[in-house]
Amino acid sequence: MRFTPLILTGAAALLMSACSNKDEVAAAPPPPGAVSGSVAADRDGDGIIDGYYTADGIYHPNMQPAPPPPPPPTRLGERG
Repeated sequence: MRFTPLILTGAAALLMSACSNKDEVAAAPPPPGAVSGSVAADRDGDGIIDGYYTADGIYHPNMQPAPPPPPPPTRLGERG
């Protein structure tokens, strides 16, 4: 059995691995409403992030702003 082809293949793979580039990817900033250093949580399982767990295990829900108040009633009509 010849070991030369196996040795050449292994040496070529080792030499080519030194040429590979490892691009560093910058971490994305957390989305609005997230607590930095936290993990996203989907408590009801619908696929939408409901809040975040911090490293100490505390759950922080996403706070939705209150909807705007309804417009005032119009002054049209019999007494308007």
